[in-house]
Amino acid sequence: MMNNAAQLAISVSGLRKSFGDKTVLDGIDLNVPQGTIFSLLGANGAGKTTTVKILSTLIAANGGRAEVAGHDVASDPDSVRAAIGVTGQFSAVDNLLTGEENLRMMADLNHLSKKDRKRRTADLLERFDLTEAARKPASTYSGGMRRRLDLAMTLVGNPRVIFLDEPTTGLDPRSRRGVWQIVRELVADGVTIFLTTQYLEEADELADRIAVLEDGRLVAEGTAEQLKRRIPGGHVLLQFSEPSGFQTAQRVLGQDAHSDGDALALRVPNDGSLHSLKALLDRLDHESIDVDTLSVHTPDLDDVFLALTGDSDNEKVIDR
Repeated sequence: MMNNAAQLAISVSGLRKSFGDKTVLDGIDLNVPQGTIFSLLGANGAGKTTTVKILSTLIAANGGRAEVAGHDVASDPDSVRAAIGVTGQFSAVDNLLTGEENLRMMADLNHLSKKDRKRRTADLLERFDLTEAARKPASTYSGGMRRRLDLAMTLVGNPRVIFLDEPTTGLDPRSRRGVWQIVRELVADGVTIFLTTQYLEEADELADRIAVLEDGRLVAEGTAEQLKRRIPGGHVLLQFSEPSGFQTAQRVLGQDAHSDGDALALRVPNDGSLHSLKALLDRLDHESIDVDTLSVHTPDLDDVFLALTGDSDNEKVIDR
């Protein structure tokens, strides 16, 4: 548990933002511990993009307080900018330059010395598996290579907090997983990631914590598993190899279970929590019922997102 602000990479309290008479952020609070991945999800117009823009000092808030890397975004934006990196959905790579030249350009913008520029460029090319392509124009790079170069450019200034806006949009599954691995390695090095994504699977795979915005308010926050347990539909599937065991369990669980006699299976509503699972197992053990296999099924993040952001018939989508 976080017990002081020094352990937080991002701290937001009562953040508000309006455009004219339209309230976009209506007093949100969130805390992101250092060295974690935090994902903010929201439908179009929910306020997700506005939140990212405020935290990266691109626009000012109308109320509340926000700190990034220990610096107030309103009163000390230069220190915030020096501590962060931002990788947008659309690549910042210059197609006319080689991969090496793109990195050197970023090194110059970060005021690195000639010696440090050379070392940093070489290190990043090797880290992102771009050494062989270093002197080829970026226009010849594949989508996955361009995204790796874009991330490498973000790291030239050694940021401690990185905002990733839909980092894998348009990538094939193999390239997407390659980016996921890079993100995990960054966090292992102590970097904090603030992630927005249109792929709910990506948030599920990467994020330590997820928050859902709806109409400018946080409607839920927690781990992926905690959010899934809030949505009806979770269950435990009990599979039996012998009809006698199936019938005994069916009798004991009664209306608490849905039966599939042909498959010798029972589906028991369950939120997947340790307490609920233990209660079910104790109940089966008390009656000496042998279960062949047990599997826990919970709603996925698609179910969570649709349930928390209104009627699924509205076909809301993740915004940028």
